[in-house]
Amino acid sequence: MQVLVFVAALLASAAFTRWIRDFSIARGWVSVPGSDRHVHVRPIPRLGGVAIFLTLWCMVLLAQLVPGHFGTPGYPLPYFTLKILGPATVVFLLGLIDDFVGLNAYLKFAVQAGAAILLFCNGFGISRLSILSPDSHLGWLVGLPLTILWVLWITNAFNLIDGLDGLSAGSALFSTLVTGVVAILFHNEGILFLTLALAGAIAGFLRYNFNPASIFLGDCGSLLIGFLLSAIALAGSQKAPTAIAVAIPIVSLGLPILDVAVAVIRRFLSCQRLFDADREHIHHKLLGRGISHRQVVLVLYGVSACFGLLSLLLLNQAGTAVAMVLIVVGIGVLIGVQQLRYPEFLELGRAANRTLNQRSVIANDISIRRTTDALQSCTTLAEFCQALQECLKPVGFDGFGLYLPSELPAGVELYPFTHASGSKLHFFWDRSITLSDTNWTLTFSLLKRNGKRLGSFTLYRKNLASPLLLDLDVFTATGFSNAIAAVIEEMLASRTVKAHKEQTRIPGFETVGPVMTSRARQPLVAPTSG
Repeated sequence: MQVLVFVAALLASAAFTRWIRDFSIARGWVSVPGSDRHVHVRPIPRLGGVAIFLTLWCMVLLAQLVPGHFGTPGYPLPYFTLKILGPATVVFLLGLIDDFVGLNAYLKFAVQAGAAILLFCNGFGISRLSILSPDSHLGWLVGLPLTILWVLWITNAFNLIDGLDGLSAGSALFSTLVTGVVAILFHNEGILFLTLALAGAIAGFLRYNFNPASIFLGDCGSLLIGFLLSAIALAGSQKAPTAIAVAIPIVSLGLPILDVAVAVIRRFLSCQRLFDADREHIHHKLLGRGISHRQVVLVLYGVSACFGLLSLLLLNQAGTAVAMVLIVVGIGVLIGVQQLRYPEFLELGRAANRTLNQRSVIANDISIRRTTDALQSCTTLAEFCQALQECLKPVGFDGFGLYLPSELPAGVELYPFTHASGSKLHFFWDRSITLSDTNWTLTFSLLKRNGKRLGSFTLYRKNLASPLLLDLDVFTATGFSNAIAAVIEEMLASRTVKAHKEQTRIPGFETVGPVMTSRARQPLVAPTSG
């Protein structure tokens, strides 16, 4: 019976698909490439879901007319399948209308939720969770929302991954094979019949949908397949042990579930609307790496097959087996998402690392605040540089610079600064570092008390290997730049510059000619005789 159901569905689907393709082309019911999300370059009919829908109903009719060959005598197969295909028909019609006129996302979700409620009323819903207790029973107030969430997730997952020829249908085929194996092991005749019929219908359709495709699933097909797989998983959970009922469907549907999860998380992190279409799905990222259309589909077929095999290992209900499967799946998902290099997840990882180092961030922020207060008592450049070094060196900075246009006498060297050119001064904790060694800068404008520009203050970093454990907002929130400007302005205000640089005086420093010395230090450069 099993082989006959699959073969009959395959042949019927292939015949229906070819007829629907030719009929759609004759009527002009084709998908014209007009969006950057489209990867096809010529008009292609998109009503392949009609062929799958007709095939399923034909198989139900055959099971009713010839139960000895396509059904199980004594088993109410048509009644069982109708309880699933009835709500599925609602979803199919929804997708069919969407293929022709386009529907609002909220309306589609509402109709899908209504179909999920029908499914729940027909006895196919989430009624228990093994993570709570083996004998736990969920009331409808909890079970119904969970059922709706599950149906919406899987239904739309297959719709979202339907972006490449044969991807959605092929991934669904691997999932149906897993469901069929579980149905055989637990003697679930109704689920086995529906699964084999769906698998045959998908296999027959793939003959025309694999790259290069001559017909697409369309929304009517992808939504129908997704809804049926979610419903079959719920129906199969009625006889299977609780752990298997929960874990196997989730793992076997790993690719579409992962794609939706990634899409929801990244759109949330980037403050985008959840229902907006984009080119950031898993298959789009692989295409962006230069992999061909067909190769991407084959790679994702392999991923679906791996998820399917891992889900079958869960049939061994030993705790170690379940733990190993979940660990392998978790590690594989983390590595895969990391390799795709989504900016949102890279930033999420950076934020997670920063959270672990938040204590250091707070300590460095406090140090900046204390230094801002300490700068007010600095009267010499030496004190000024020492205060900044004690604060900024532990944070990860390598030095700082001052740009004071029209404020410094030409040819004057101010210890401990190095005079670069013009009105630019630099101070590095390590005297061997030069400006060309720095790889990162942060510059603040310095304003005088009257609001006019005094110059600028720049922070330098050489080593970018370690993260900067600091909130950059602390520089503005604490008045850090204002404190620096006030100190520099005070020192410059007390300076007297005579003609021809005969003498320049700054508190704590003296110079003769071009050389500046400190009362407390020996001259940095000895005066030279003419």
